[in-house]
Amino acid sequence: MSIAEIRKRVTGGFQPFVIRTSDGREFKVPHPEFIAIAPNAVAVVDDDGHINTIALLHISSIKDLVGRRKKPKHAA
Repeated sequence: MSIAEIRKRVTGGFQPFVIRTSDGREFKVPHPEFIAIAPNAVAVVDDDGHINTIALLHISSIKDLVGRRKKPKHAA
């Protein structure tokens, strides 16, 4: 994984994604404002507002974040 690949996902027609690390943890990036990119690391803000700094060497994969669709409300 390279910083260029991550940057392209963020700036080239953003789609929500998940970063998986070498120890199996996953970090959701639902919007470009949830990630900051440095030369050798990324920082991802989690649901609790904590900032997780991830070294590039520990990023094993990136996959699209598939959200759950809301069920349509039925008229009563």
